[in-house]
Amino acid sequence: MHKRLCAILLLAIALPGTALAALEVGDTPPDLLGTSQHDEAVRVSDHRGKVVVVTFWASWCGYCLKEMPILEGLQRAVGRDRMEVVAINLKEPPRTYRSIMRQLKGVGLTMTHDRDGSIADAFGVEAVPRLFMIDKGGRLAYLHTGYSEDSLPMIVEAANALLRAPEVIPPPAT
Repeated sequence: MHKRLCAILLLAIALPGTALAALEVGDTPPDLLGTSQHDEAVRVSDHRGKVVVVTFWASWCGYCLKEMPILEGLQRAVGRDRMEVVAINLKEPPRTYRSIMRQLKGVGLTMTHDRDGSIADAFGVEAVPRLFMIDKGGRLAYLHTGYSEDSLPMIVEAANALLRAPEVIPPPAT
């Protein structure tokens, strides 16, 4: 029975269409970004007209912890009226997440928790840190996986380009 179940699971993993759907530039990302520390739903649609930066991270990921202060500095320089950075903690146990949040109490980013990975799955996240930039009209405009100081100028330039761009209002649905 155990061997049969393993074979079925392996077959399901190998079948086409079972992999995570990868988002591409131009796609509309999932709206829900989780629940804030204040138990409020955080949604992309709540920030229409702003550039929204979404990063998936984990406490065990040293590069994630290096990326967060950079994103916080970017948000502070631009202002929350023009940019919202949402840092989504990925699959940490609730106790670990609460402990991390106490340690990161002074971080000025919107923090959410993706306990079961469902938000990451909807975004097609397979590794952290994974960064998404969403334009003022709510479309995915930039993707980046990993962290290196060499990639920072590209990330900042992508953010600046999105901030300079006018908001594109989609036509009404018919």
